[in-house]
Amino acid sequence: MDLFETAGTDVAGVPEPSRGAPLAVRMRPRSLDEVAGQAHLLVPGSPLRRLVEPGEASGRAAPSSVVLWGPPGTGKTTLAYLVARASGRRFVELSAVTAGVKDVRTVVEDARRRLVAGGEETVLFVDEVHRFSRTQQDALLPSVENRWVTLVAATTENPSFSVNSPLLSRSLLLTLQPLAEDDVRTLVERAVSDERGLGGEVSLDEDALEHLLRLAGGDARKALTVLEAAAGSALEERGAGATVDLATVEKAVDVAAVRYDRAGDQHYDVVSAFIKSIRGSDVDAALHYLARMIVAGEDPRFIARRLVISAAEDVGLADPSALQTATAAAQAVALIGMPEGRIVLAEAVVHLATAPKSNAAYLGIDAAIADVRAGRAGTVPTHLRDAHYAGAQRIGHGQEYVYAHDEPHAVAAQQYLPDTLVGRRYYEPTDRGFERQVGPRLDAVRDILARAPRPADS
Repeated sequence: MDLFETAGTDVAGVPEPSRGAPLAVRMRPRSLDEVAGQAHLLVPGSPLRRLVEPGEASGRAAPSSVVLWGPPGTGKTTLAYLVARASGRRFVELSAVTAGVKDVRTVVEDARRRLVAGGEETVLFVDEVHRFSRTQQDALLPSVENRWVTLVAATTENPSFSVNSPLLSRSLLLTLQPLAEDDVRTLVERAVSDERGLGGEVSLDEDALEHLLRLAGGDARKALTVLEAAAGSALEERGAGATVDLATVEKAVDVAAVRYDRAGDQHYDVVSAFIKSIRGSDVDAALHYLARMIVAGEDPRFIARRLVISAAEDVGLADPSALQTATAAAQAVALIGMPEGRIVLAEAVVHLATAPKSNAAYLGIDAAIADVRAGRAGTVPTHLRDAHYAGAQRIGHGQEYVYAHDEPHAVAAQQYLPDTLVGRRYYEPTDRGFERQVGPRLDAVRDILARAPRPADS
């Protein structure tokens, strides 16, 4: 038997699950008719149908390589199995978690040898392809280019970031959507009654089903795993014909796992939603995304750093104390760690989300930087230049400088900007929070500064 083939395979090389296999494996669809969801990929004549049902191609060649991108439990592995089963091709599966470059090359060479010797085609399924290194992904290229294998690669990460460009450009990218609740319901009900699944040995209360669907969150594998655990508990306690009720489901799983990968695009999506919720003043949404990061094990120091940035960028001077709160939270989290750090982070999130918002300072510095980068800098006015070194006063540095504290309101009517930027305004306070007080005072100060003599007048 080939090193990478599975014992008990059928004629197409697709493993036939034993009775002891996990419920999710036993209930894997045997045809496209049993596939739940993904209707956008299964329309007549679609590339996926041409792979699974070559007879539907109507003369059009099926793609030689496919990357399936979608959340866990949406059917990526199932579709790979169907490609092999329906076409009668040999099926070989590699896991990117355990396989190395040598394994990849061995499989590819064996597939090429079989194709040349007897015309036997191979479907190579690579699960979690995003975990392959660049070298491992490059090792797949010859087999894809020469069609030695039909590659079906699955990933939960955005392929634009996780799959090499050469491999991605030679593959058809198909995006799988999270399953709708009704899709998962269909799969669960089928698993309860089907002989491949529980064969009617248990029944499922509606309340228990609804709770299970909530826990699954569109992940069919998770739904079937929870169902299997709950059914096993019910059968053990009450025997055949037992009813799986809400209490049994709750006991079978303590907490819903959060779909979140700190190294992947879910990380960026959740963090983005977190910051945007704070910016949008939705404190409840902000706390929700904070909770998702905490439960997923996100580094609390990373969260705290994002809060410091948000305090400066989004709250700004509408509430100057927000930056103090965020900075204190970062220091406190570093000092006490988790789980108590969650309280500190929550306090900072509530402060920032409920505070008045202003990005005036943020826009101001960016505008100033843009001017400098565009060459709009100009020379420092002579009266502002350093006059503390020998000979500086002889060339006019510091002459006619007016000490602001000696003037009424501590504002001196003199020019501070370079000549080429006189009158340029970078900071425009809002009418929100503390900046409501800053605005009128700044207007008065700018009126005084506007009276400063210009170079032509002096």
